[in-house]
Order: sequence, then C-alpha cells, then structure tokens
Amino acid sequence: MVLNEQSRGLRTWLEIDKQRLANNYQVLRRLLKPEVKFLAVVKSNAYGHGLIDYALAVEAMGADYIGVDSVLEGFHVREAGVKAPILVLGHTLVVNALEAAEKNIALTVSNFEGLRAIAESGVKGLKIHLKFDTGMCRQGFFVNEATAVLDEFLKYDNLILDGVYTHFAGAKNPSFPTGTQQQIDQFEEVLAEIKKRGLKPIRHASASSGAIVFPKAHYDMVRFGIALMGLWPSREVEYAYVNKLNLQPILTWKTIVAEVKTVPAGSRVGYDGVELLERETRLAVLPIGYWHGYDRSLSGLGRVIINGHRARVLGRVSMDMIVVDITDAPDVAIGTEVVLLGEQGEVSVTADELADLSASSNYELVTRLNPLIKRLYL
Repeated sequence: MVLNEQSRGLRTWLEIDKQRLANNYQVLRRLLKPEVKFLAVVKSNAYGHGLIDYALAVEAMGADYIGVDSVLEGFHVREAGVKAPILVLGHTLVVNALEAAEKNIALTVSNFEGLRAIAESGVKGLKIHLKFDTGMCRQGFFVNEATAVLDEFLKYDNLILDGVYTHFAGAKNPSFPTGTQQQIDQFEEVLAEIKKRGLKPIRHASASSGAIVFPKAHYDMVRFGIALMGLWPSREVEYAYVNKLNLQPILTWKTIVAEVKTVPAGSRVGYDGVELLERETRLAVLPIGYWHGYDRSLSGLGRVIINGHRARVLGRVSMDMIVVDITDAPDVAIGTEVVLLGEQGEVSVTADELADLSASSNYELVTRLNPLIKRLYL
C-alpha cells in the first residue's frame, strides 16, 4: 500500500474520514426535530479522535453546542477558533469560573457546595447547567433537592441558568427500557419545579443511546458522542438499529512494517518466550506498542491488516513494538502500510473486535489512543 503525502515520515498515525463524519452527522441530525439542538461531545480528546480538529469539523457541519469534560479543554477549543457555545460536562475548579464566563463557556454545577462557591466567587454572567442525578448515583443533585437547588440559585443574580440536565445509566439496551423510563420520570419532576418558577433553560437528557432509543427524551438538546464517530454505543443498540442508521466508523489507525525476518520452527517470540512457533515463520516487526494504545491484553490475540491479509500478533505486546505473522501475507516489505484498526479494502479490524479481545469497550479502545500520535483529517 502506498502511503499518502501527509503520513510520510510518520511511523504511526490516525486517519479521520471527514466525509464519513459528515454522513454520521446528517444521519443523527435527521433523528431530531428541527428545533432540537445538537451538542457534539468532544471530551477526552474527542474520544481519541483529536480535540481541536474534531471540534472545528463538527462546528463547521452545524453542531449547535460543543461538550467538553474540563474547562481546560474548553479553553483550548475556544482559543482554536470555535465560536459555538461550549458546555463543560465535568467538574470545574472555582478558580477557573471567571475565565469561563469571559470565554462564554458554560459550567456544569451538580452540588450545593459548587453552586455556592461559584456564585460567591465574584464571577458575573456565568452560564451554568444544573445537573440532576436521576438514578446513576454519580454526578448531580438528587431529584428531591430540586426545590432547594432552585431556591438557592435564585438568590444569586450573577449566574445564568443556561441549562438543566441528567444522564441515563442504562439506555444502551432497548430490550430493558424500564430503568431509563424511571429516570425520565424523575427528570420530569425536576422540570416541573423549573416550570413553576418561570425558568426556561435548555433541557437535555439523552446521549447517543438515549437519542436513538428514546426520542421522547430529546427535549431541547441531545448530546452525541460515540455515535457521531460512527461507533455504536452498545451491541444491543447496533443490532436493533443497524439497518435503520448508516453509521460509519471515521477512524483508521495505521503504522508501517519496520523489519521483516524469517525464523525457524521452535523459535519463541517476544518477552518471556510465550509464543512457540510450530512452523518456519515470516515475521514483521511493527513500531507501535502499549505506549501508543495497543493494549497488552491483545498479546497473541490481536489482528492487523497487511496487504489485505489479517495477520496475528505473536507473543507479548511490547511498549513500543509488536510482532505479527506474515507467513501467508503477500509482498510484505519494510515500509509496507499496516492497518491496526479500521479497513483496508474489504478487510477490517473493528474497535468492537479489539475491545472484545481485550475485555474492554469501543469507547475505551479509541479514547486511550496516545494523544501524541498524529491525527490526519482527510
């Protein structure tokens, strides 16, 4: 395979397909009524896809809101030129509230201590989203605290209630909707209290799974993360909707062959000699390892694609190298392009496949790809 111009000089890189991203955006946008806002989640380095380039791309496609984990991510995105409203989904230190307000970055507030600390910090005009815990037992005020929360908020005139939201714990399984419905019911109680006070914040509850499975919970805004990247939030959602939604993975992880050698039967490959070869074997050494995000649990199990052939990882995954069996792969030489994750012609190695082999998830697999690896938006 011939390397593209942008990848020359790189031992490993990620390619992000902007056409596929645009396709996914349109597929998901069509699920929403025109008045419902589309929040693109770019937190955690855009799930490994590259924070800045991804945020700029989804804004250009029409995303109404950008969701980050930390206020520092928000600062980076804003400084890169993103003009869309930004919401910090995670915890923010009070010391950063003033700069957040100056840069039109809304903060999640999920407990009384945080609400009071931010309100009394001297900040003015700060947009906040109150988050309620409707059943996940993670971040958020309890539903039975809604009256007290709103009373506390209304004491302060330096804060703007831009939004109110919750997060579903189990919307990933369409066959068991009861838990999510209970969370929706809990959230409705909060919304009733807000309505009594004449407040009209942006209401949002659904991430990718909830948006696909529970259209009645779209409210005023939906938060799309993994689905926008073309990965399914769960196998259950995929099985139920794969024929209805044409989501396409946008990420391909590539490397090159660094060395080729043939070793005799009886040789042992890698640290601790755990891979005993039963035949004379042609090996390719690839210059990536667990430092780059190729999980050590893929030792002896992972597959890569070389010239249309799925080659197995032999022995242990090292920090910066893996060895693969290319005995049956044609025309492999130093410099040959290798696909670690993604497609090459009709052959693929999917994030779900590698996640299954490593007892992980597609979320974790792509998010843990080393942020120092070059991302090429093509």
